[in-house]
Amino acid sequence: MNRSQRKTGGIRRYPIPTRKHPPRRLIPAPPRRRPWYRVLSIVVGLAALSVILALAFLVPALSGCDPFAMDDGARLQKPSPQHWLGTDQFGRDVCSRAFYGGRISLPVGVVAVLTAFLPGLGLGLLAGYYGGWVDALVGLATDVMLAFPGILLALLVLAWLGPGLGNAMLAIGLASIPNYIRLARSSTMQVKRAWFVRAARVVGCSDARILTHHILPNIVAPVIVLATLDVGWAILNAAALSFLGLGAQPPTPEWGAMINQGRGFLRQAPWISLAPGGMVILAVLAIQALGDGLRDAMDPRT
Repeated sequence: MNRSQRKTGGIRRYPIPTRKHPPRRLIPAPPRRRPWYRVLSIVVGLAALSVILALAFLVPALSGCDPFAMDDGARLQKPSPQHWLGTDQFGRDVCSRAFYGGRISLPVGVVAVLTAFLPGLGLGLLAGYYGGWVDALVGLATDVMLAFPGILLALLVLAWLGPGLGNAMLAIGLASIPNYIRLARSSTMQVKRAWFVRAARVVGCSDARILTHHILPNIVAPVIVLATLDVGWAILNAAALSFLGLGAQPPTPEWGAMINQGRGFLRQAPWISLAPGGMVILAVLAIQALGDGLRDAMDPRT
């Protein structure tokens, strides 16, 4: 307590604003996202995904080029009215293959996330609700899986199962399970102490009913948001595994495999790799915008 505070009984008084003592400027609070921003983010993400899916089914038919057809006389041709994005080293139309890859890469991301979402949510519910040895066992398995980087764990699974698109989806899903277990477990531990859960236990509700009717509806929102954001991560990892030759196998027009096939022609024909790379960027940005909007919309603080 300084001398001025002793005179005022410990109460800190600020001087009257004058020319010598100008008023203090308060630091403005950070602006919150308005509701229109959250809706706009969701609409933009859904619209972009819808356009990508529509192009994936329409462009191969409208261009008149079979994404699997080879033409020895049209190798490495530049973009033209006949081939909108040029051709690759086998004479295949890059535009139809790049858009056709959306039929493969987007479902790969969704299936991989579902592979992690369902068991991760179930194990997190059980570990957070029962605790004890169940929580210890699930936590030990989660810590072991988290000890490996996600892509390294996926490579270990593929080394055991063998290369292939289905095995790549399973490997990516298994590598993502610990994230859902941790989120579902922490949310369950918070919700199970609520009064409505205690009331349900008092009136004689079974554990299965409490988990499915009382706890699950209150924790599923953040898990769904995490799953939406992880779809883009799964698409990137699937493309990386295909680039390494462990995912989709030729002649499947998957985006990562197409980038790998065109890396030897980057100076001569860069469009072979740029077209699928651009599709990966657009798809991931659209999914991130959708997940960002869902996260803000489902946040109870907003």
